[in-house]
Amino acid sequence: MQLFRHIQPLREALASERQKGKTIGFVPTMGNLHQGHIALVELAKSRCDVVVASIFVNPLQFGLNEDWDKYPRTFEADSQKLIEVGCDYLLFPDEREIYPNGMAEQTRVIVPGMTDLLCGATRPGHFEGVTTVVTKLFNIVQPDEAVFGLKDFQQIAVIRRMVEDLCIPVAIVPGEIVREDDGLAMSSRNNYITKDERPKANQLRKTLCWMQEAIQQGCRDYLQLEIEGKSQIEAVGFRVDYLQVCCSDTLTSAGVDDVELTVLGAMYTQAARLIDNVSLTI
Repeated sequence: MQLFRHIQPLREALASERQKGKTIGFVPTMGNLHQGHIALVELAKSRCDVVVASIFVNPLQFGLNEDWDKYPRTFEADSQKLIEVGCDYLLFPDEREIYPNGMAEQTRVIVPGMTDLLCGATRPGHFEGVTTVVTKLFNIVQPDEAVFGLKDFQQIAVIRRMVEDLCIPVAIVPGEIVREDDGLAMSSRNNYITKDERPKANQLRKTLCWMQEAIQQGCRDYLQLEIEGKSQIEAVGFRVDYLQVCCSDTLTSAGVDDVELTVLGAMYTQAARLIDNVSLTI
């Protein structure tokens, strides 16, 4: 695996790969890699000739009271995992390389509408930071395909809209959620969960599955389902950020005529904010 700290040398290396007719897959990450990330790299390898990963803890997508300072930086371990899975190139830039004019003067990419919902409602500015850095990374790598995990369902929906609106020639490929044995979605923030909380941290997943089953059995009172689901999560001691049955395409609240549904939820433990989702067709 070749490591690059700067943009131009990576561009030159990838230009050489394109001249050979090779397709390029891209997996952007913030590091602290777990098996979920590795599965995304494996998916990219199965679809493309060359795989590029990036590690950049993007300050632009963290709010004032969020965990940018304490977000785990585990570069050596991450590099080893990427080498073992057969990643070809790794971009590991510093903040100045990505934001050479400073974040305050950085041109922003904004996807209106769906970024104000769900995670966007309680994390103002988060998706603006995501779409801005992803656009920059797409321009740097110029991949044929980019792979993102479905755990961040809203993020994938926002990036798909951005790519469509800005005519960016990148195919967005979803990677399935990788879970712990008890169903908890793998996340870099799972390390924040305390030992006392961990046995019940899969409650969000349990509640989403319960809501999915109720809908499959014919329930269409989505508001009541959301109320009962929140009660389930609160009953074991966690605080709900949101729990909502959505139209999969628009992420707006689902109506009785919608066929493609996604149930999305977020909850707070003492020190972690966990997200998850399930999708279904009715």
